[in-house]
Amino acid sequence: MSINTDHGLPFLPGNTFRDVTKSAFHRPQTLAYKNGYALPRRPAAGIGQAALLSRQLTQNQINELSKETLALTYGSSRYSNSLDFVPAHVALDKKVLRFYAYFQQDVLHSSDEEYRVRPVVIYYYLEDDSMCIIEPMVENSGIPQGKLIQRQRLPKNDRGEHYCWKDLNLGMDLVVYGVVYHITHCDAYTQEFMESEGVIVSDPEPTPVDPYITHRTQPQRSYITPSDFDNLNQFLTMDRKVLRFFALWDNADSLYGETRPVSIQYYLVDDTVEIREVHEPNSGRDPFPVLMRRQRLPKKIKSACESFPSSVLEISPQEVHEYYSPKDFRVGETVTLMGRRFLLHDCDGFTKDYYRKNHPDVDIRPREGPKKDDTSQDRKREVPPYNGFGSLEDSLQNCLSLIPEPPKKDLMKMLENDHKVLRYVAKLDSQNPQDEGRRFILSYFLSNNMICIFEKPTRNSGIIGGKFLEKTRIPKPGCTVDNPEFYSPADFAIGATVDVFCHRFVLTDADHYVLKYLESISDQIPFQTLDSLRQKLGVHPDQGTADSQPGDDEGAESSS
Repeated sequence: MSINTDHGLPFLPGNTFRDVTKSAFHRPQTLAYKNGYALPRRPAAGIGQAALLSRQLTQNQINELSKETLALTYGSSRYSNSLDFVPAHVALDKKVLRFYAYFQQDVLHSSDEEYRVRPVVIYYYLEDDSMCIIEPMVENSGIPQGKLIQRQRLPKNDRGEHYCWKDLNLGMDLVVYGVVYHITHCDAYTQEFMESEGVIVSDPEPTPVDPYITHRTQPQRSYITPSDFDNLNQFLTMDRKVLRFFALWDNADSLYGETRPVSIQYYLVDDTVEIREVHEPNSGRDPFPVLMRRQRLPKKIKSACESFPSSVLEISPQEVHEYYSPKDFRVGETVTLMGRRFLLHDCDGFTKDYYRKNHPDVDIRPREGPKKDDTSQDRKREVPPYNGFGSLEDSLQNCLSLIPEPPKKDLMKMLENDHKVLRYVAKLDSQNPQDEGRRFILSYFLSNNMICIFEKPTRNSGIIGGKFLEKTRIPKPGCTVDNPEFYSPADFAIGATVDVFCHRFVLTDADHYVLKYLESISDQIPFQTLDSLRQKLGVHPDQGTADSQPGDDEGAESSS
């Protein structure tokens, strides 16, 4: 069916009629497929290819329609501009109302009290209308206190309703899980919030005093003479108040004695003393926490009890004339406790304030404690004497560490002087006629300063030649075992005598390489050594030497 609206008549019943000339009534296609996907498509014409009303409107008419309001249908709006919505958890975040209240707890089977007055604090969280009830902690009360009711929405009645901030006011009773809380007053923010919301806040009320506490404050009738010192007052006022001194335990009189840092703690609640040792990492000591357990230390014992051995018999309080008090601990002085001397060199801040208020006549003079660097410098390690086993460097490693390591070597020297050997010809200086004619090759290795001696075999001598001495360093005669002085190329002159472990060798010849090497380091070699080698080898100082190592025995025999 097509309705004709081109005559300007209002679109009301009776003013529309059917277009009898229209024969096409098919709907336009609004769905199409593209690349296998179904996509919507805006129709270009209406039903039966009729023109769309949106196509007939101009852009100005469309803009005017978007600005029109529905004032004719719904009436004019009260507010022209809509306000931004802010949720409650954002607007009322961290806004809490605080009320102060109390409740009475009945006490059964007690003749001293009938009920107790327990003050509480009620917190009301505006963001989710939850409440929390907390009782302030009182020391030594013996009653489980703290959070009585966790944060939650508290039920108001049996119909499922919950408490709201409008239901709270001063002077009212708040019934929560069978307990009646009477609200007395609130803080300034809570009162300002309630008044800004139009709630009339009642006048605050005082919190009643617990009758049992009032009864305890009244002095009881005593039929005996009271003591001069009140132990109960000392317990209530001095509980958890400790004087701490930093001291040094002088234990130098013992076998392996030393000075150890300790801390002396004096408990004011019962006049007891405890000594703790200050442990340092890697000190090698067992970490015992307490050097002396907490106890009262007697200062003066009655004269009638001094003859008894104190190490066997325990001292009773009747035998003690006076105990140690805070006046006996003076910073900067030495105090003797249980036969041990302790030097008090400092104390903490609370101890200084206590002496300044209660004992102004006691002079506190802090001293500087021993430094670790000073202690380490005073100690000198004494190396035990060499026992003759192994080399001196290997034996020294056993004294430096628990697990000995091989001694460090001069790697650069070994690389530079590798395969460099100074060879000398020597004979044995001995009173034995059988040793005449024995010839030796003394080799000095520059890489490790070691000496090796090889004996040349001689026919029909009856002595087997070969290695006479392994590679080792040979000390000079007259030097000590702890500070040895070893032979060097500067000591090997032609005609010089070398003492090798109670054997005397006389150098008779050397090869040309020895002279060339010593001339390269002539600033370190004595002139007599170089001159003896030049004379023996027949080399003038201005004449060069052959760069060769004597490896044959014939050259050594001809030079001799």
